[in-house]
Amino acid sequence: MPSTTRRSRRGDTPPPRTGISETEVLRGFLDHLRTSIAAKVDDAPEPQVRTAAVPSGTNLLGLLNHLTHVERSMFLGDDVTDWQATFRAAPTDSVAEVVARYRDAVKRANDVLDGCTDLGAPVPRPRPDRPAPSVRWALTHMIEETGRHAGHADILRELIDGTTGR
Repeated sequence: MPSTTRRSRRGDTPPPRTGISETEVLRGFLDHLRTSIAAKVDDAPEPQVRTAAVPSGTNLLGLLNHLTHVERSMFLGDDVTDWQATFRAAPTDSVAEVVARYRDAVKRANDVLDGCTDLGAPVPRPRPDRPAPSVRWALTHMIEETGRHAGHADILRELIDGTTGR
């Protein structure tokens, strides 16, 4: 149940108008979702932002922490050994710190993507232990992953304080 009876509404932004190339469309949609989920978490109140609202233990701050790890794994080559653990932010992490880490991971991922001119080429990442996926696959997966968790975040944020919209 929302902690306030007054519903807060954010402006609901439409899908992005992108360029015509496949790269511009994929990156445009991914950046739209990235911006949406970061904004959804950015001003969420403590302690509700880290309180589980569903039996699985999912919470708003944990979703963004997880997406930070996914971005870093996919585009920067970080090795994640326990994906379930990424759904929990450290108790000492503030909302602002988790949001800043996510935005930094996105910026660094975009720096890598800026150098990728061929969607069929592998993502250039320093992970010799396993082959990198194509840039096309990585972008499509990140759209799916970020979109899925953005939907979770929409519901969790509404349960916290009634805030809706992107």
